[in-house]
Amino acid sequence: MMKNTILVTGGAGFIGSNFILQWMEREAGPVVNLDKLTYAGNLRNLERVSADPRYTFVHGDIANRKIVGECLRDHRPRAIVHFAAESHVDRSILGPDDFIRTNVGGTFALLEEARAYWTALTAGERESFRFLHVSTDEVYGSLGPGDPAFSEKTAYAPNSPYSASKAASDHLVRAYHHTYQLPTLTTNCSNNYGPYQFPEKLIPLMILNARAGKTLPVYGDGQNVRDWIYVGDHCEAVRTVLAQGRAGETYNIGGWNEKTNVEIVETICELLDEFCPKDPVIPHRNLITFVKDRPGHDRRYAIDAHKIERELKWHPRETFESGIRKTIFWYLENDEWTKEVTSGAYRQWVEKQYASRSGVTRA
Repeated sequence: MMKNTILVTGGAGFIGSNFILQWMEREAGPVVNLDKLTYAGNLRNLERVSADPRYTFVHGDIANRKIVGECLRDHRPRAIVHFAAESHVDRSILGPDDFIRTNVGGTFALLEEARAYWTALTAGERESFRFLHVSTDEVYGSLGPGDPAFSEKTAYAPNSPYSASKAASDHLVRAYHHTYQLPTLTTNCSNNYGPYQFPEKLIPLMILNARAGKTLPVYGDGQNVRDWIYVGDHCEAVRTVLAQGRAGETYNIGGWNEKTNVEIVETICELLDEFCPKDPVIPHRNLITFVKDRPGHDRRYAIDAHKIERELKWHPRETFESGIRKTIFWYLENDEWTKEVTSGAYRQWVEKQYASRSGVTRA
């Protein structure tokens, strides 16, 4: 019999761990976390729920169909929430192989095992099962200054190996719904920020560099625009789509916060001037340095989130001003977490723990 459990892939990553923490606080159903524990996966993010009997961790790769199949057979979940992905654009430019392997091949393997599992369910269980695929706004390409925001009807035009790999996975999910009737849902979200984000990404990198008196590198002229959403709002939106979304549909999730990259960095500097007046370099904005732009850098992303707001009554709770304050406070109060993930101590812990078991910015 199918249980009330959900299977979360990539649940030790930034968004996945925030999702599991929120789920455990607000939902009753058990969670199985399937994660490969790559450099950005951190089980310490989930320490406060690790002893909860509703939480189970499985160390494994979504591309390993044997492990995925065993997870499905052993735990009988009512849904799969698929966060697992390689997600850093600069890493995809330097080495696209892992992105194709995980984002395309891994999603394909997961879909195949999910289809086999779903097909064997009873008619009622098949009706209530969901496969929710978490994707990105980057699949839509780049916008000009006056272009309308990305909607669910915007044509795909990915411009980096990362976004191309995510676009391919989106197409696979759509095809499995239309060809096999697998009850899928897809969400395309804008840039996330908040607690537990690996320090290679723009906001945590700028916070940590500024505090240490290091250069704050900003690509190009700093005028690239992104739509920013606090990670807790994104997680709430995913929970809403899982509970209420129509099978086969796509929902864009955004924060209605378009900001240039240099505006983000300047805001961080201003808040750190207020919170940390004894840092090595004050004002922190003196550390801002414009550097050579990265190849194919998309100029603007913006999300039209009217569909999810209209159909599912979801809207973000945090403004950028409230969310960025929460984020900076979290990094100031969790210095040990940051030191661990950047020093290599966490990787050593993972290698020891699971030995017997199966400086680039993104401005």
